[in-house]
Amino acid sequence: MSKSEQQDNKPADTDLAARAVEDLTLEEAASELERLAAEIAEHDRRYHGEDAPEISDADYDALKRRNDAIEARFPTLVRSDSPSLRVGTAPADGFGKVTHALPMLSLDNAFSDEDVRDFVGRLRRFLKIDPLAGTIVLTAEPKIDGLSLSLRYEAGRLVSAATRGDGTVGENVTANARTIGDIPTQLPDGVPEIVEVRGEVYMHHDDFRALNARMEAQGTRVFANPRNAAAGSLRQLNAEVTRSRPLRFFAYAWGEMSEVPCDTQYDMVQKLGDWGFSINSRMRRCDSVEAVLDVYHAIEEDRALLGYDIDGMVYKVDRLDLQARLGFVSRAPRWAIAHKFPAEKAFTVLNDIEIQVGRTGALTPVAKLEPVTVGGVVVSNATLHNEDYIKGIGAKGEEIRGGKDIRIGDTVRIQRAGDVIPQIIDVDLDKRPDGSKAYVFPTLCPACGSHAVREEGEAVRRCTGGLICPAQAKEKLKHFVSRLAFDIDGLGDKQVEFFFDLPMEEGGIRQPADIFTLAERDAASPIKKLRNRDGWGETSAANLFAAIEARREVPLNRFIYALGIRHVGEGNAKLLARHYGSWSAFAKAMEAAGETGSEAWAELLDIDGVGETVARAVVEFFAETHNRDAVSALLEKVTPEDMEQADPGDSPVFGKTLVFTGSLEKMSRDEAKARAEAMGAKVSGSVSKKTDLVIAGPGAGSKLKKATDLGIEVISEDDWIEMAGGG
Repeated sequence: MSKSEQQDNKPADTDLAARAVEDLTLEEAASELERLAAEIAEHDRRYHGEDAPEISDADYDALKRRNDAIEARFPTLVRSDSPSLRVGTAPADGFGKVTHALPMLSLDNAFSDEDVRDFVGRLRRFLKIDPLAGTIVLTAEPKIDGLSLSLRYEAGRLVSAATRGDGTVGENVTANARTIGDIPTQLPDGVPEIVEVRGEVYMHHDDFRALNARMEAQGTRVFANPRNAAAGSLRQLNAEVTRSRPLRFFAYAWGEMSEVPCDTQYDMVQKLGDWGFSINSRMRRCDSVEAVLDVYHAIEEDRALLGYDIDGMVYKVDRLDLQARLGFVSRAPRWAIAHKFPAEKAFTVLNDIEIQVGRTGALTPVAKLEPVTVGGVVVSNATLHNEDYIKGIGAKGEEIRGGKDIRIGDTVRIQRAGDVIPQIIDVDLDKRPDGSKAYVFPTLCPACGSHAVREEGEAVRRCTGGLICPAQAKEKLKHFVSRLAFDIDGLGDKQVEFFFDLPMEEGGIRQPADIFTLAERDAASPIKKLRNRDGWGETSAANLFAAIEARREVPLNRFIYALGIRHVGEGNAKLLARHYGSWSAFAKAMEAAGETGSEAWAELLDIDGVGETVARAVVEFFAETHNRDAVSALLEKVTPEDMEQADPGDSPVFGKTLVFTGSLEKMSRDEAKARAEAMGAKVSGSVSKKTDLVIAGPGAGSKLKKATDLGIEVISEDDWIEMAGGG
């Protein structure tokens, strides 16, 4: 069995991977976003950097979709390294680097017809277009499954070709691109001075089969699929190898252009065809959502006959002026979306239900399945979310699966779309074994035996063991050393498990401060040294000690995040660090905020993005003696670095907090907020003494009055549009 096939035989890294997004608490969502960021980054590296993906496109989309869903529910937790802010991966060392004049961005995904209708609805609301007053014309084109490439022409001559890379910097593959017949090295007269053409390098099915047959005859390793073949062939250090491979290129977009000769997406792509590029003949211009979906379903039926791989359709707003107004959200344009083809489903048998315990004490059930192949990957685990899900009850108390409960021994249907690990979506009652019994969720923690209870309003049952629960203690340490916390190289999950199980006198680690005494204790220990233990050696032990030593100083936001305060994810840790600036100021404020009605408590609540749930969790953390003691011990070994102040830039609202109130008549609230954030401002929903500017339209009420009472500057929508650079 291959590594990719074995992937799903492993249990989820934490209980959170198996939990529905709507069931996550703020802290759990932050932990899950951390895990997803690391996992997706690794898959990006393998896909974009090594052309050796380990999971299917549907599985990758499921990871991204879960990340996006969590971010949508918890927008304050969006991480600086979020997959939603990142495109591709860093370019490989074997190639020169090319910085894209304009970033090569990715696309958000739609997985159903309803998702596409929602997309068009969002466009209408953003642009304030009444469905009865006008249409939004879209283009629809097949989404080629190949390798993205950007071609730069100056004075009509090809001067560089670069892969997507991380979206900002790509690999210089100019010599290789010149060998592809679909890529002209000279454009016709009359083209703009600077032209960047973007598209996809791919391989036709017939060419792929012929190439693999030739490689097999030569005794060399064959490619797994056309996408890998195309990517591996383009990214050859020897251009002559690329020349021998039957690569093709579809042009479908552009980057920097000294002059854009057309007003619409469709006409621009046709212009690329006029300039000598191959464009996709299946591209269509559609004047309604239903027309777009008709194209999608027609292509879906013809997919196997196209002769090349696609994994969905791409829809774009046709008018370029509307594209400019819509702009971008993090790594993706608002004016485009990829409509992916559905993932596969399969039936198998549920052999057992395993309970996992996370660092917050949450008990999460994971289904242990009879291995079954879905989309070319062997699946043996599936999420069961929580005890209500097992009973056939949804997050809002509604029946799911027709109210069918899930029992050990059942034949169940699983799908791989929409969650990180597969999800059970149905039970075949006709195949239920005689005498089967409804699953009884444990009320005791399987790790420590403490009571496991459900708080009112929560779907999650938690262990009450706290510090005595080894599962929670281990998970807290894993969080502390994780990539966005202290990021200690060589101290991953397996190593934490190893050190936690050792006696303290032999190098055990029970709390974070113990990590920073490990080298000292190892040197003084008369018992077995780390370098002499199984799995370790002189070099690996020395590297670990050096990695620990390198983390004696960490940025304040990382330090706060590493503490594992419930509801304080990476995003909230940054908010707190930026607001207070230093550890001493933060710690002093949290101590003072414990006093009911104190000014420090009010200040904490006033931080944009920090609500009462987060504020209370932070205050309660520092109210616990054992937490203060653990932090004090840690501060004897490490130093949190003060946060650097941002450059104010040229924007008149950079770093300021804005509030929009009343009716905006010339742009939607979403467009106004997007423009403000693009200028470096923060947008708040309420007026406080921290507010710098209020933009008031007709019908402004209590917010306008409060702004006036507080003496905050108030301007009109017209003033705002002028400040923002025009409508």
